[in-house]
Amino acid sequence: MRVVINGWFLSRSDTGSGQYLDALIRHLPLQNTDLDLHIVTPYPSLPFPGLNLHYRAAGKSPLAKIRFEQVEIPRVARELQADVVHIPYWAPPLRSPSPIVVTVHDIIPLLLPEHRGSLLDRCYTAMSVAGTRGASQVISDSHSSHRDIVNHLHIPAKRVHTVYLAAPKNFFPPTNPEVCENLRTKYRLPESYVLYLGGFHKRKNVHHLLTAWTWAHSSMPDGCHLVIAGSLPKQKTGRFFHDLPAIATTQESSESVHFIGRIDEADKLKLYQGASCFVFPSTYEGFGLPPLEAMACGVPVVTTGAASLSEVVGDAAYLVSDPSDARKLGAAIISVIVDTDLATELRTRGSKQAARFSWSKTARNTLRIYQLANN
Repeated sequence: MRVVINGWFLSRSDTGSGQYLDALIRHLPLQNTDLDLHIVTPYPSLPFPGLNLHYRAAGKSPLAKIRFEQVEIPRVARELQADVVHIPYWAPPLRSPSPIVVTVHDIIPLLLPEHRGSLLDRCYTAMSVAGTRGASQVISDSHSSHRDIVNHLHIPAKRVHTVYLAAPKNFFPPTNPEVCENLRTKYRLPESYVLYLGGFHKRKNVHHLLTAWTWAHSSMPDGCHLVIAGSLPKQKTGRFFHDLPAIATTQESSESVHFIGRIDEADKLKLYQGASCFVFPSTYEGFGLPPLEAMACGVPVVTTGAASLSEVVGDAAYLVSDPSDARKLGAAIISVIVDTDLATELRTRGSKQAARFSWSKTARNTLRIYQLANN
């Protein structure tokens, strides 16, 4: 079976779509040696030996991206006489010479008003909705996203399939208590830390985490600070973002809050492993990879019950029912740090929960959906 995959996010490990695509194309060939994979990418050279890469130049503007999705992908599918075209994020072409499988991680632009944006944004969303309705099969990351897709896009449930994501297989609990030492200088890490990693859109709720920290910090052991990892947005305020460093300064917590910037992918494992607790206060996720990654690394997790998160973490995390309740979020952080028995229990449960997910399962189930589309 010949499958053409849209590779717009290839090697974009700073995005969830990029992590998903990279893991998928590494594991799919292991499930079926007869699978003929072709990746269409706007990047001229990428470190993926053994893959059939097709370079199609594209600019960085929104219109260039639309052209790549709507024109170049169908064109390559036609040239290669593809059996299936897989779009691994929510941007299927309106027309295709081959059956389309589209992965819809979430439908945030339809659910969250601040993401509806400009006229171009709304047109793009409308085009994505129309293209998804014409797809042969739809993949969702969770049962929560599955329900959203069926209810809001009005697609028959039998055409929507839940396929879970997973943490990298090399994510595991630390065996060396000094595992984080080599990162301390590089990222100026404190002696011990509570970690957040996972983006800065308003729905990520990091501003409430900062407020929660003002309640929690005084109860922390000496030297335990809050570390917020990731590249802060250039647009500090507006529809999508808060000025988080300014909030920390206003709340007089900036001395115990460390914004450490972009993390090299090779350092993520040790950054997780070195944390005393991982906090993910998001108000909406299609799946929620960071809590699962943290659990795989043996870190106790505090998160919310919003959307898919309770589905992903099960009973292996400390769930805060109301993401906007900073006091409860702060109390949860205190409990995990102060109560060593609770932290140990969450570490044990978290490792077991993370082990239920694997990219091999993801690839195997995705291949089954390709076969459905090709029948």
